Parts: sequence; structure tokens; C-alpha cells
Amino acid sequence: MNGLFVSPSPHRATSMSTARIMLLVIIALLPSAVAGCVFFGPSAAAVFAVCVISCVVFEALSRKIMKREQTVSDLSAVVTGLLLGMNLPATTPLYIAVIGSFIAIVIVKQLFGGIGQNFANPAIAARVVLMLSFADSMTTWVVPYWYTDVVDVTTGATPLTASWLNYSEGGAEYKMAPFTLGEMLWGETGGCIGETCAIALIAGGIFLIITKIISAATPVAFIGSFALLTFIYTGSAVETVYGILAGGLLIGAFFMATDYATTPVTTKGKIIFGIGCGLMTFIIRNFGSFPEGVSFAILLMNLLTPYIDKLTLTKPFGAKMPEKPAKSEGKE
Repeated sequence: MNGLFVSPSPHRATSMSTARIMLLVIIALLPSAVAGCVFFGPSAAAVFAVCVISCVVFEALSRKIMKREQTVSDLSAVVTGLLLGMNLPATTPLYIAVIGSFIAIVIVKQLFGGIGQNFANPAIAARVVLMLSFADSMTTWVVPYWYTDVVDVTTGATPLTASWLNYSEGGAEYKMAPFTLGEMLWGETGGCIGETCAIALIAGGIFLIITKIISAATPVAFIGSFALLTFIYTGSAVETVYGILAGGLLIGAFFMATDYATTPVTTKGKIIFGIGCGLMTFIIRNFGSFPEGVSFAILLMNLLTPYIDKLTLTKPFGAKMPEKPAKSEGKE
């Protein structure tokens, strides 16, 4: 049939399905997950296994109870389980990991309609709830197991909670970081299972950008705004780099602040979102009662996403906005 046809976008077909996107995200997460298991031992692997399995089970059960089409095969539950496990300490009791999976999948995701309709990143929301509900378990850190003769029992400070050492040299005062740059890059520090190995997280993030699974706008805006504010506040390039590598900033910027459903769709919106995350992370870390602010920052910005989308909404070419009816000045 000849002629011109008018139809809504998209106009080009693609083989990039939800399952394929999630598979690529899993591939990007694996180096950090494997590093966490190597550093923190069998208990870290157990936390990962429980998180992934319970997320998949909760997804299947909730879809069946709600009489909805099964979505386990799209691998989104596996990604949520991996992200949740990476955001937990290796010593987390396994029942807490199950509770976190229930919160992420059933409450945050499925009760709001499933993938693409959740108001916040499921793993982030679950971690925040667990931090507020099980503070002791969520803030008990272990050092890499090769630093001790007994596997997984020696607690230690994270880069965000360890004290810097003050010393004088040549009449000038300096501060010495509690961990070396090499230790920060390779993950030889205390912390959550998947947040310590900066090299693996950066590699995974670059992989997602190269494969065009995520846009570089949000990570660059997130990390860049945090770095700028930290440098202005401390006046130290060393402390700025240290702050970027410490805690959950990298995993948050590359893997959690780039969630399709809970972050803005426009490039301008992604930049605003990233700057907001960087600003709030800086404020919470330096002036709040929690040493880490990434989870709270992303969750708060998730709530603002609809307003950012509305603010940065692009106008289709040739479209006219509907005119508001004029208000009548008085009645006849």
C-alpha cells in the first residue's frame, strides 16, 4: 500500500528488551559483587544469595497473588537483589536481608504496579528502611577477612567513619587519611559489600555508559557537584578524591541514580537530578547525623522526579500548548 502514514513514536524497532537491559546491568555489577565476596568472605556471598533468591521469590509470589502476568523473566528482581546485597554489610543477619527484599519488591515495587511504576528505587528505599529499623546491624562493619585470623568477625571503621590523623611538618598542619588511595581504589576497607572496590564500580559504570544503558549526565552531575562542594568546603584535593571514593557515592551515581523509572527522562532533568543528589549527599555527610548520605539523597530526589520532569518537559515540534479559558470578570 502506497501513501504516508502518521503514527506515534517510537518509529524504529530495537532488540533492546527489558531483560537484555537488566542482563547488561547484572554484568556491570558482577565485578563489584565478586570483589565484595573475595574481600569479606563467605558471609558476603550468603547475603547476596539470600537477597537475590528472596527478591525473585517475592516477585513471583506477589505477581501470582495479584493475578498479574509474571515478570520474573525480565531479571529486574535479580538486579534489585544484587543492588540490595551490595548495600548491606557482610555481617547483616540473613533475616534482615529477607525483610529488605520484601520491602523492595512487594511494598516499593509491586504494590505500585510493578516495574516502571515504582515511585523510588526499590533497593534504595529498602536500605533506608533497614538503616532506620536495624541501626546496629546496618552499621556493623568488618575489615577484609585476610586482615584477621578469624573470618568475618573483626569490626572496623569505614572510610567515612574513621578519624583523620593530624600532624605537623615544616610548621604547617596536615591531615592524614586513615586509608591509602590504593586501599580505597581496590576495596581494602570496611563498608558495605559492594561499595568498597572503586575500580570495579567505575569499570561497571563506564560499561553501562558505553553500551548506552545509562546516560553519563546523571553520574557526572552527581559526582561533579559533590566534588566541587567538597573542594570548596575543605580546600583539599585529597579530601575531595577521598570523599568520591568513600562510601556509596560511586555505586549510587552509576547504578542507583540512573534507574529508568525513578529518575528524569530528559538530559536537562538528569543533570538537575544529579546535582540535587550531589548537593544533598554533601550536606548530609558534613552536617547531618549520618556519616553517609547517598541513599537519603537519591530517595529524596526520586520523590522530586515528577516535578523535575514537568519543569524540563520538552515541547514537541509544531505543538501548541492548550490555552487556558479566560476568567469571566462578572456574572450577567
